[in-house]
Amino acid sequence: MTPSIIVRNGTVLDGLGSPPRQVDVAISGDTIVEVGVVGEVPGAIEIDARGCMVAPGFVNVLSHSYFTLQQDPRGLSDLYQGVTTQIFGEGVSLGPVTGVMTPAMLGLGAIPSGVQSHWTRLHHFLDALAMKGVGFNVGSFVGAANLRMAVAGNDERPLTDAELAAACALLDEELESGALGVGSALIYPPGSYADTEELRAFSRVLAKYDAVHISHLRSEGLRFLESVEELIDIARTTGARAEIYHLKVAGRAHWYKMSRALELVDSARADGVRITADIYPYEAGNTLLSASLPPEYRSNDSGKLRAHLASTGDRAEIRYRMSHEDEDWENLFAASGGAEGVTILSPVPSLGIHAGETVASIARRLEHSDPVESVLAVLDALPAAEAAYFIATEENTRAAFERPWVSVGSDADAQSTGELFSGQAVHPRSFGTFARILSRYSRGDGGQTIEECVRRMTSLPAENFGLANRGYLAPGAFADLAIFDSDRVEDRATYDNPAVYAAGMRHVLVNGKPVLSEGIPTGELTGRALRRSRTSGGARC
Repeated sequence: MTPSIIVRNGTVLDGLGSPPRQVDVAISGDTIVEVGVVGEVPGAIEIDARGCMVAPGFVNVLSHSYFTLQQDPRGLSDLYQGVTTQIFGEGVSLGPVTGVMTPAMLGLGAIPSGVQSHWTRLHHFLDALAMKGVGFNVGSFVGAANLRMAVAGNDERPLTDAELAAACALLDEELESGALGVGSALIYPPGSYADTEELRAFSRVLAKYDAVHISHLRSEGLRFLESVEELIDIARTTGARAEIYHLKVAGRAHWYKMSRALELVDSARADGVRITADIYPYEAGNTLLSASLPPEYRSNDSGKLRAHLASTGDRAEIRYRMSHEDEDWENLFAASGGAEGVTILSPVPSLGIHAGETVASIARRLEHSDPVESVLAVLDALPAAEAAYFIATEENTRAAFERPWVSVGSDADAQSTGELFSGQAVHPRSFGTFARILSRYSRGDGGQTIEECVRRMTSLPAENFGLANRGYLAPGAFADLAIFDSDRVEDRATYDNPAVYAAGMRHVLVNGKPVLSEGIPTGELTGRALRRSRTSGGARC
């Protein structure tokens, strides 16, 4: 095939962990046709990658860009970092929304204007993105909560045998249509209502397709090790693949548990259990402020939440329990060290709160002697407020990333710095996750080679999730490329100023088309809806 694009003078990282090579990459249409010394080709476009690394495009294994890509399909915060594939589905997914499930049960907060929030089937959502035009390849897990809500709504109880069978049949249908697996979020209702046997039943279906159960663990603090053991046990007894979403330990009192968790996973893998994990390289997580409440007081329904806040008795119990970490629930407020460790990411004009202000600062300004009162005041004014919780430690993240089975996800959406997203909550990981890995984990005291960091963001997740012919540079692979200056690549987003694009990315190609050229977005929208390539029995199609 005659090349249409030739990338010359760059240092090629194949995504498989091989040493860097000074070779050319030739592309014809959407496919790489040669990696080596390529002669002159009349009419071919030449990209000069002098002084740059040429790598496969990065796979964001944990993206929440299902709304923002409908608003701005370029996804600039990720594009400037070399991301070419977005994976959705932590806990809930935009499809299937069917059976007794209502769209409101997704609990995704206010829906931006012009955005569709749900589809009857998951692949309909992915196809809609691709048909409209999107700057990334897109794939998704089925939300475990969707499967539960389709048959039982928001009921807090075990599923009946008939309901579980119906949920498994729905999962089977979605896997036949190419879903990557099941994504569970066991800290949030209604996902938290699922017992181990429910998850085991889903994983038995996954095993038929060699698909993945990727899970936000039931606990990242008090019962962290038990939660790791639960996922390992499910994978061991069913034969399904498993992955831990954003592997971390929440709360200073529990940080010591990371070394034991890594030993548990290493031991399971040595026994043949196919379990992996991913991380984001930040000490603060990001979720709803309401997630800091005791579980029985959380609700996707703002009316119910405000009713709890208006009850004198409920309010007093919430205040007491949030101030104590000696209970068997995931207390994010206490795990963050209290008010100084919680930053509000959503502007709340009615209280004069700007994004990036700590709860401690808000409490001082509002003259609340108990800072939990400030949390409740924010929730009363804005039930969907988001917060950053400083619960993790850099040392643990680096320890996890030393394991060769750990990949990378932002756990965030992809935005731009334009007016469209002004006033929207943003964590710096939206703008910096992958650049941060390239700069801080492969330079200085990072402890990883550049080729190994690239492997973690390319071929590792592509293989784990069954993304055929993606994640590496070789003839026959799809031409998703990230071309960057490894000395200049840097994350520049901070908690005080999170919406700042990363530096150092020169060119990005998606399916053979330049979407970033000499550091400038081209506006090309060449992403595709991805399907899992493995079929029943683990065979490849």
